Amino acid sequence: MDNDVAMIEKLRDAHKRLKQEIAKVIVGQEKVLDELLMAIFCRSHALLMGVPGLAKTLMVSTLAQALDLTFKRIQFTPDLMPSDITGSEVIQDDPVTRERMFKFLPGPIFANIVLADEINRTPPKTQAALLEAMQERKASIGGTDYPMKNPFFVLATQNPIEQEGTYPLPEAQLDRFLFLIKVDYPSDEEEEQIMRIQTSDTKTDISPVLNGDDILGLQHIVRRVPVSDKVFAFAKRITRLSRPNTPEAADFVQNWLTWGAGPRASMNLILAAKAHALLRGSNHVAGDDVVAVASPILRHRLILNFAAQSEGVTIDEVIRQLVKTAAKAVAA
Repeated sequence: MDNDVAMIEKLRDAHKRLKQEIAKVIVGQEKVLDELLMAIFCRSHALLMGVPGLAKTLMVSTLAQALDLTFKRIQFTPDLMPSDITGSEVIQDDPVTRERMFKFLPGPIFANIVLADEINRTPPKTQAALLEAMQERKASIGGTDYPMKNPFFVLATQNPIEQEGTYPLPEAQLDRFLFLIKVDYPSDEEEEQIMRIQTSDTKTDISPVLNGDDILGLQHIVRRVPVSDKVFAFAKRITRLSRPNTPEAADFVQNWLTWGAGPRASMNLILAAKAHALLRGSNHVAGDDVVAVASPILRHRLILNFAAQSEGVTIDEVIRQLVKTAAKAVAA
């Protein structure tokens, strides 16, 4: 128990120091950074969505430096092949025996943090290779399984405004991401600060705060955070309300959604709420922690129907209604 308390304090201290280090390069975007860190402490992946120029790539690479982890960036393009991600086997001559043999040359997926830049620009075949690595944490090449490095995270970016030449991610792959993180424009003051920092000749050094072993230990601590039956019921009610054509579906869900969230959403609401509770300084999960993580967890798992789109209803509005309705039902 004493060891757990020490690890919890270490996580909170690391969270504070990580934000300080990343703030040397990234201005603002504190909510985005918190959600990225929650995904990492939950041993999960995250998808960042925002228009070009919002420093999504820079944020991920800076985070990798602060975490003292290996980092690889893959620029996704329409001609990218699965072997460009996973690596491939090549024939080599043994200099001693003169025999020819296959040797595996690992691709960029074999890093602790993999940045999949503009992930929706590559065809489904290549996306499937990434999906196996994300879910199974291994890559199968030539009949042999090669495990990913541990810890292993895929942090992907997607541009929401360009639709030509893109391949929308399959629902199965979207569901593998813990969070869909929205990256918004900076404020007026933040934008001026960005302009001053990025146009200066000052070199910024990022000091590592955590290493791989630290992160693995903190991931176990997150899963040991206690959750009350009431919070479990609240998270479960949110997802069950979201499923149209079921007895428990909310009325507005029947009108606005084609598809609701599956059981993975229920599990992730609890897991992410545990990480959120620790980062805000609590040793147990409250309903507010579930509310705080509901939007990034659900926004890529719910599908609006044509009626909602024609009425200008957004996914985030539907999620707010789900949370409000579930809270009333649990409190009753």
